[in-house]
Amino acid sequence: MMNSRVLTTTFPFCWAPPKIQGYCSCPSRNRIQCSSSSSDLPLTTVSFDCSSSPEKPENNVPITGGAYDFEKATISLTRRLMPSPKKVTIVRHGLSSWNEESRVQGSSDLSILTETGVHQAERCRKALANISFDQCFSSPISRAKSTAEILWHGKEEPLVFLDSLKECHLFYLEGMKNVDARRIYPKEYNTWREDPSNFSVYGVYPIRMLWETANEAWKEILFTPGDHFLVVTHKSMLRALICTALGLGPERFRAIDVNNGGISVFNFNKRGEAMLQSLNMTAHMYDDHVYLY
Repeated sequence: MMNSRVLTTTFPFCWAPPKIQGYCSCPSRNRIQCSSSSSDLPLTTVSFDCSSSPEKPENNVPITGGAYDFEKATISLTRRLMPSPKKVTIVRHGLSSWNEESRVQGSSDLSILTETGVHQAERCRKALANISFDQCFSSPISRAKSTAEILWHGKEEPLVFLDSLKECHLFYLEGMKNVDARRIYPKEYNTWREDPSNFSVYGVYPIRMLWETANEAWKEILFTPGDHFLVVTHKSMLRALICTALGLGPERFRAIDVNNGGISVFNFNKRGEAMLQSLNMTAHMYDDHVYLY
């Protein structure tokens, strides 16, 4: 029979944030004292029953919820069990010519990696030099493809190019400078910028379609043999990958931003449930920072 002990937390009623004087791995008693408290304030005691093992509390312990042991952290992207947990590192491509010229890129393949973009990709490669990846997936569009080739240089495993990692198709806005698109197509451009999930062209909703494509990409990646994958793609697709992994809809498209060369990291349990570990890491763009995770 599993032994259990009692964590008793005592704190006064006050508006100031509590100052914790100890951390529980099931000690017999911990005291939490408010910074503005005085000895004459009334105290309230709350007790929780904890397992004797600090690694896995009883299911009824309301300390951190299901995410404590990574169960039901979010929805399953795979809808079936994977052979093992996965880690996925996602990188946005380096600065492109159309980024530099403030043009709408979309799925066009005419925008290429600039000299600055190449430098950013090289910084990413050095920053990830101590991380072991089983496979690298990339969008086949030039600016992402070139970034992936720099990141994966010297590896034995071949790059895998997935159409499901392509950027969304923005039709006649692609290639236009933002200032011109705003002037010539004000309705469409403003919807794209301010209400992207309802942006439509010829009855097609590019961002809604992007969510479907992102789900497809996740399945292709997660069911590949291996434990840690590198993914190189575009800003809009990155937003869709992050949001779909976290269970957010296309109306949250602009709630997330990722810089050129920004690095984000996901952990997945066997059920295909995602936990965002890092978002848009960019320390490597400013010094010789090397990541280890």
